[in-house]
Amino acid sequence: MELPIYFDHNATTPCHPEVVEAILPYFTSAYGNASSIHHPYGWIAENAVEAAREEVAELIGAEAKEILFTSSATEAINLAIKGLAMAHKGKKTHLITIATEHKAVLDTIEDLVHQGFDCTFLPVNAQGEISLDQLKASFKTNTLMLVGMTANNETGNLHPIKEMAEMAKAHDAFFVTDAVQAVGKIPLNVKDSGVDMLALSAHKMYGPKGVAALYIRKGFPKIDLVAQITGGGQEMGLRSGTLNVPGIVGLGKASSISLKHQVAESERLFNLRNKLEIGLLKITGSQRNGSSERLPHVCNVSFKDILGKPLLIRINKKLAVSSGAACSSISDKPSHVLTAMGLDKATAMATLRLSLGRSTTDKDVDFAIDYISRVVNDLRTAS
Repeated sequence: MELPIYFDHNATTPCHPEVVEAILPYFTSAYGNASSIHHPYGWIAENAVEAAREEVAELIGAEAKEILFTSSATEAINLAIKGLAMAHKGKKTHLITIATEHKAVLDTIEDLVHQGFDCTFLPVNAQGEISLDQLKASFKTNTLMLVGMTANNETGNLHPIKEMAEMAKAHDAFFVTDAVQAVGKIPLNVKDSGVDMLALSAHKMYGPKGVAALYIRKGFPKIDLVAQITGGGQEMGLRSGTLNVPGIVGLGKASSISLKHQVAESERLFNLRNKLEIGLLKITGSQRNGSSERLPHVCNVSFKDILGKPLLIRINKKLAVSSGAACSSISDKPSHVLTAMGLDKATAMATLRLSLGRSTTDKDVDFAIDYISRVVNDLRTAS
């Protein structure tokens, strides 16, 4: 079976060969439980976990003691939002978030709303940007947290997280950010940005699936969380369960590789993405979705007067792309991100998200421009 050219790196990325090599011993010879503190098998596993904690911390400018491992970014987000809300229940019950957040955030907050919390959902403009003035006006005396993603998973839009963190602090609120799409792709420093909690994931930056991390700022004001998974008291008592040592080692290795190459790779992908975008925007009735401040590897383009489902079926014969978030691409509903930006249902459905990565070449981009152009023209001719 001939696989299509991969243009869906926002959905997931292949494990880097060095990551696979680093992981393998922890499935075989170094298979100890990191909680087995009475013998060498456990010590070796524990040391590997702590080394990975250091590597993840270095990637985002944190301290190792501020990194907590989870099974996914979704779990990390749930712990951050629900854990903080439960710790302050009955005291501060107002939350602020953005209408274009990932469903991991929106569904988690919706669950809290059903439990009696109040939430303000900030709208975005046609470019997917928030208004800082509108954000400032949204804070209340009982606002507990602001939840805003660093980079949007569909458009690649970068939000002004430093300004958002400063605004939250000025209103005695915490700032939580989903940085899954940004970490490892662009330089990011939690101390400089002032975020209180940040979620990241291994499989978005050439690490294994099933492992992620939550950065929890240490210091004043103290961040109190209620554990969402209880049991053995692992991970500072905030996330019980046997640690996924191979996965954690893989996350650590992926972090160190990303730190080494992210600046050069970001520049390479920026140039390739721009070439791709220029080519696609020459197609009649095409439009780019997103602001000028975007991740360097993400291209989101809509095509007028075309049915979305036939477009995606045809394109994916030769190019692996998405119509939105990977978790919702099979839905017959339009992207909530694009509709929040003002796109009508038909245009939102006839949208392609192409996310480039380490495997993407100049030749791949040339092929994508030519193939998408031919498919769009064919569909228009047939309609």
